[in-house]
Amino acid sequence: MAHTYATDVLVAGAGPVGLTAALELRRRGVSCRIVDRLPARLPFAKAVGIQPRTLEIWDRMGLVRTVLDAAVPMRGQLAYVNGAEQARIELALPPEVPYGFAALPQYETERILDEFLARFATSVERGTELVSFTQDADGVTSRLRTPSGAEDEVRTRFLIGCDGAHSIVRKGLGLGYEGGAFPEEFMLGDVELDWDLPHEYGVRSMHRGEDGTIDDTLVCIPLPGPGRYRVSMTVPPEFSAARQDGAASDGVAHGLERGRAPGLADIQTVLDRLSPHPTTASNMRWTSVFRISHRIVDRYGDGRIFVAGDAAHIHPPTGAQGMNTGIQDAWNLAWKLALAIDGGARPDLLASYDAERRPVGEEVVSRTVRHAAEGVQADPEDKATLLMREAQLLVGYRGSPLVDPPGEGPGPQPGDRAPDCAGLTAPIAAYPLRLYDVLRNRGHLLVLYGGGNGSAGGAGAGDGRWIDELARTARESSGDRVETCVVLEPDAPAAACRGGLPAYRDTGGEFARLYAADRPTAFVIRPDGYLGARLSPPTAQALRTHLAGTFAATDQG
Repeated sequence: MAHTYATDVLVAGAGPVGLTAALELRRRGVSCRIVDRLPARLPFAKAVGIQPRTLEIWDRMGLVRTVLDAAVPMRGQLAYVNGAEQARIELALPPEVPYGFAALPQYETERILDEFLARFATSVERGTELVSFTQDADGVTSRLRTPSGAEDEVRTRFLIGCDGAHSIVRKGLGLGYEGGAFPEEFMLGDVELDWDLPHEYGVRSMHRGEDGTIDDTLVCIPLPGPGRYRVSMTVPPEFSAARQDGAASDGVAHGLERGRAPGLADIQTVLDRLSPHPTTASNMRWTSVFRISHRIVDRYGDGRIFVAGDAAHIHPPTGAQGMNTGIQDAWNLAWKLALAIDGGARPDLLASYDAERRPVGEEVVSRTVRHAAEGVQADPEDKATLLMREAQLLVGYRGSPLVDPPGEGPGPQPGDRAPDCAGLTAPIAAYPLRLYDVLRNRGHLLVLYGGGNGSAGGAGAGDGRWIDELARTARESSGDRVETCVVLEPDAPAAACRGGLPAYRDTGGEFARLYAADRPTAFVIRPDGYLGARLSPPTAQALRTHLAGTFAATDQG
């Protein structure tokens, strides 16, 4: 058997989740291999919805512009019952949210991530399958089957299973995967429609029977290209995967099924029955039958091996939550692995992956099952809150062992997403910046607010001594792994920031408003864009105590 020298991490599965994990590891200087058993990307528009939070993640990684150029906006949804238009749903978010909803075929998402990964001298090893693995206290030994059929043994520090609903990694770890399957089956198609409906809106057309129940549904999601949609509908009996013995051998009935695929005429039949406007389908790229299950693992990892994405949780596609949740899994895990491999993490840091992400997965599975059964309109939350939740902007980690307890005051608290804000100005740039411009391509960042002579004043505030002290504490307590910047009040003197720290003036007061900061305050923003701490008053001891929950002890700290 051939032997491959050790690399830091092996990622199994090169869908959007695995590619995100590999990308973030490589961006942080971690060596990794990423393998996928398929010889090429599948040309299917499976997961197409891109949530605003995912775009924020890709902004921080530096690839969002390419995605925005390729995607189509999702402005809202048009709903019809028995041909009659219902209330139009507008996907409007607060103005400080930098991105809206978007749609992009999964294979395009994978292409963009794959090409970006190549910038870090890493490519997907296609046609290479993870066969088995073992782990010990020092690492993981994995057996790979290469395209030639030969077996290769690779020794790594960690293994991440992003290998889907039928995950070899999950099965090999013996993780529980409790849940069930929905009896309904659906067919998908990628077609062009010649109706006159606005293209940047999804369409949901339903038939309500005499008994008042919905017995037939058509859903059309716009894709890039004139009149192009991913359509889904109830499968006719002749295409039932159950009739074709298409169920997976592991009993997990989820995803695209084997067997006879519907044709263009089958899709047209449903359109003739349910389309709110007369339309003809053409230029079909692919069709398939798929089933839906709802399951979640009992833990997101064991020792040096972790699962993410569909390997950890599956659920109805309602609200386009699945791929986006998996991408956030990978985003959360990758920075922690990078810190652990660098030697800067406290020993129990990696345990926080399960502590933070499994509750998120449980909430998403529960919500999407409820929405699939009762409809989104039955959700008790108000529309604005529901939209923020569907956009995944309310995902948070309050109560995590890595974040401080929430305070009593207003504004984002430890564990919450760090909101973006506009109107930051710097001495040289002739244009205003967003906070996310400052965060881009950074790890942990200590943001120190204050230093003026107004309401944020106080002992030591005006002369900047507290700023110098906290910046020094951040460096010493993290082994130089926490950077510091200063956000000054509009009236703060430039001399309030000393020591060569980057300084930005909150010219329009938007940072103070969105962060509810009216006095000197220290914010620790994690690499994944969540607040780890909010310290007011900002003392060196409080900062030191917080950082000790993430970073290994240093001689200085």
